[in-house]
Amino acid sequence: MTLTASVEPHGDDNFSDVEGDSQTAVAGRSPMQLAVARFRADKLSMVSFAISVFIVLCAIAAPILVAVDVLNPNAFNRDLLSSTGTNPLGRFGGVSWDHPFGVEPGTGRDLLSRIMLAMTWSLGIALTGTLLTVIIGVVLGIVSGFSGGFIDATVGRFIDLTLSFPQTMMLLALSSPAVLLLRTDIAGLPGLGLLEDRDRASGLYVILILAAFGWPPVARVVRGQVLSIREREFIEAAKLMGASRRRLYFKEVLPNVWAPILVYVTLLVPAYISAEAAFSFLGVGIKPPTPTLGNILANSVNYTSADPTFFFLPGVLLALTVVVFNLVGDGARDALDPKTHR
Repeated sequence: MTLTASVEPHGDDNFSDVEGDSQTAVAGRSPMQLAVARFRADKLSMVSFAISVFIVLCAIAAPILVAVDVLNPNAFNRDLLSSTGTNPLGRFGGVSWDHPFGVEPGTGRDLLSRIMLAMTWSLGIALTGTLLTVIIGVVLGIVSGFSGGFIDATVGRFIDLTLSFPQTMMLLALSSPAVLLLRTDIAGLPGLGLLEDRDRASGLYVILILAAFGWPPVARVVRGQVLSIREREFIEAAKLMGASRRRLYFKEVLPNVWAPILVYVTLLVPAYISAEAAFSFLGVGIKPPTPTLGNILANSVNYTSADPTFFFLPGVLLALTVVVFNLVGDGARDALDPKTHR
């Protein structure tokens, strides 16, 4: 009696299919993909990110809409004010289909147009100041941490000296002569004629102040990261291969410290939005009639009882902007930390 074993046909094909599925299932992901997945899993961060993107898009679109006469932030509508010429007609500050946010007391200017253009100026100053702050802080932090010795000590003392100056007092004390200098002497240089405009000169002054006093914390964070990175094997290998200082700084070290830099950027933007609003509120930023969130709030204080809507809407928008950018920064920090979700 002969026993024959039955063999399942196409067995090798089935095995290869299972093997292929298992290889697909365990396909590795890069640290960036893992961070994006963690960020997308955080619903609060995603909602905040969507709102922040919408705010930025509105700020970008505002000058375009003003240019095509869709928004008119400087048009006076006296017929929308009461007989005294102060309070808007109607409820909630004159809210209507033509003026969804109402009108400005005393002038009748469309509040939606002014707030959107104010976001353009405030976000533009905050983002430019953040970019300049990060560039200065990252460069000095990398050079200080990598070089060590005398250079590290010099940069450290410069950081301490910068932090010892009172930022607000310096801003108030130097505002008038600095803006005048920007509008006269510096505006005469080739390519800088735009600074003859008072608003642009004032905006540039606020940006320079924010960057001049904001870079030390960034430099300290980057320096701390560089101190551990400079002792790793790939740095030694790059040195043995004859890499220049510039390549070591910006090709080898910089890509390995981008995570804390990204987090710091997302946290600096809301801080600078608040700072710009505070400076405009104090009267050392951009002056009316050019709108910013700060000078709109400063003007709305005079109408808190007569027209609460005029005070409420800019304040809520400023608070919402700062909160959503902070939440995006917190979400990015958690997503980039591999130990957060373990």
